[in-house]
Amino acid sequence: MIRSSLTSGGAWAVCAFALSLCGPASGQAPAAPGSGVELISKGRRIEVRVDGQLVTEYIPDDGPKPYYFPVIGPSGAAMTRAFPMKKVEGEKYDHPHHRSLWFTHGKVNGVDFWSEMPGHGRIVETGRPVVTSGPDVGVIRTTDDWLAPDGKKVCEDEREVRFHAGKHARIIDFDVTLKATAGPVTFGDTKEGMFGLRVASSMDVTAKKGGKIVNAEGIADTKAWGKPSPWVDYTGPVDGNTVGVAILNHPSSFRYPTTWHVRDYGLFAANPFGYHDFGQKTSGEYVLPAGKSIRFRYRVILHDGDTASADLPAAFRAYSGPSKAGDE
Repeated sequence: MIRSSLTSGGAWAVCAFALSLCGPASGQAPAAPGSGVELISKGRRIEVRVDGQLVTEYIPDDGPKPYYFPVIGPSGAAMTRAFPMKKVEGEKYDHPHHRSLWFTHGKVNGVDFWSEMPGHGRIVETGRPVVTSGPDVGVIRTTDDWLAPDGKKVCEDEREVRFHAGKHARIIDFDVTLKATAGPVTFGDTKEGMFGLRVASSMDVTAKKGGKIVNAEGIADTKAWGKPSPWVDYTGPVDGNTVGVAILNHPSSFRYPTTWHVRDYGLFAANPFGYHDFGQKTSGEYVLPAGKSIRFRYRVILHDGDTASADLPAAFRAYSGPSKAGDE
């Protein structure tokens, strides 16, 4: 196992690069209790711990889609909003469908999988997850059916989520493949999607406490909305300390670099389909032929400090470089 002992700016980026070399090998031994990445099944839910510290919990049995909550950074700061799972004083209570960290879309064959308004679709886990703990990486593999309100299957997905060990950042890789197994699938042109999270309310730019949005091109705050970019970082204070959540889009992902549905009130989502709302002249609609699939890949970095200290360009180079053995 390779871990960085650096504590200066960019340390977690070095750690991320090292971790990219050590995906879970065949026959990898489970992590010892309290060390490495430990995945603990609790009924249908799965708790994720790194070196004994809670990072998140996979929740497939509450609401119309699977999600992860809480999402906790390396210093113990809760990076995503607690509502609607819990009501916490000082948080905003808008958009109850913003469930911490999730993957879905607002118009799939005309079905709304994004909101929780009447007539919405549901994403339902099929079978049991395949779960692997390890000293360096823990993995959750799931399959899901996307169901219309009448129960008819629209499409399905396969998800692999990797949680990396590391002291200076929490690194989570999402690899999602959508499959047109029930006929052609039309992903509609709407801003309401796709890979999203809701940052802690104290981090909101509109809270005016120091929250900031910055993309790879240096475009900031509201001007970053709808722009294509390899990565975006959302930083702000939690419990008096500056922390950040970065989402990186892998070059092999569908329509890289993705456009971003990132809002100053705290929504942070990668959405490659919302061209009309984002001001582009061409349509963002995409028809996936029957029997075909498309792949989406994102790395989430939970880091301490601001964007400059995180050295995201180095982190992106590490993430987007040639795959190493065991990394696919």
